[in-house]
Amino acid sequence: MTLTRPTADAADAGAAARRQAARRALALLALVAVAALIPLLGPRTALTGTGEAAAPGVAGIALLRAVLFAALCVPAGELFAARLARRVPGAPRVDAPQSWAAYAAVAGFVAALGLASVVATGNLVPRHVADLDLGGLYASREGRLALLEVNAFAVAWFCARSRRPGAQVWPLAAVALAEALRAHPAAEHAALTGSGLTLVHVICAALWAGGLLHVLRLLRAWRAADAAGGGTGPGTAAGSAGSAAGTAGSAAGAALLGGYARVAAVLFAVITASGVWSSLRRMPAGTVMDQLTTTAYGRTLLAKVLLATAVAVLALCARLRLRRARDPLGARSPARAEVVVLGVVVAVSGLLTALPLPIRW
Repeated sequence: MTLTRPTADAADAGAAARRQAARRALALLALVAVAALIPLLGPRTALTGTGEAAAPGVAGIALLRAVLFAALCVPAGELFAARLARRVPGAPRVDAPQSWAAYAAVAGFVAALGLASVVATGNLVPRHVADLDLGGLYASREGRLALLEVNAFAVAWFCARSRRPGAQVWPLAAVALAEALRAHPAAEHAALTGSGLTLVHVICAALWAGGLLHVLRLLRAWRAADAAGGGTGPGTAAGSAGSAAGTAGSAAGAALLGGYARVAAVLFAVITASGVWSSLRRMPAGTVMDQLTTTAYGRTLLAKVLLATAVAVLALCARLRLRRARDPLGARSPARAEVVVLGVVVAVSGLLTALPLPIRW
């Protein structure tokens, strides 16, 4: 009987873990599906009644840009969160969660390749392979930037699979720089200022969104390690040691969340400042209120601002729970909701880059 009971408990625990993993996978697939619908269906909604004409294939381009942004966020966030975790005193000595950087690099490579194919056909949707002018990519600034993104994601994949995944920072920085330069062509007035603002905005947003995602994954791994350490029963010496380890793990988790929250506050301030400045360059102050409702770009920007406000509220709730609640790790609930909304923000950002700009220099 003493042999059967532990075996049954272990089987029940394994079945519960599998059910929980299946629920997480389904929730992730549902989130990805919802996020994909935003760039696919958003252009028609945003353009209705504005009298503006979008570029051919705007929905597909918006989806590819959303994938590209997400592929930038995931590895950048892993590097950022791993650096924060190394600075946490008393952090549990457990294996880090499986890296998603290599998968993100593949997704980014495919998205960048798709965007490069659009550039190779003169910003038209390619119907046949013969439509592609690959040699023409080297002849234009936009084509060279598209090739840079494709190659950067390929290099990021090799770095992610190597013994030094930290080297990903360089190809990821190249992608962010290419996006900043692409968004502000050389003919634009004060293009260098616009590119600088976009570069800062993209980097901070990637660290914010991707960093929170990996922080939550680290907390889950630490919590699982605590549960395994404390599963021998409270009446034994091993159980007492496991309980102490669990308490230490909770304290380390709260410290990690607190460290991330402090940096995220600075990132949010920089994102807000750079975003407002960039918007005022696109839409002069005297026309902002009108364009927020009468142009596709303005409507999408307004939706992004509202979502960012919701993210800020959730971040504030998490910060208050972290400070005042009996269990600081209760801050994970609003933090999970924050990650979901940030995923929607990434999708809206992809849509925003594909819509016609209300440029008024």
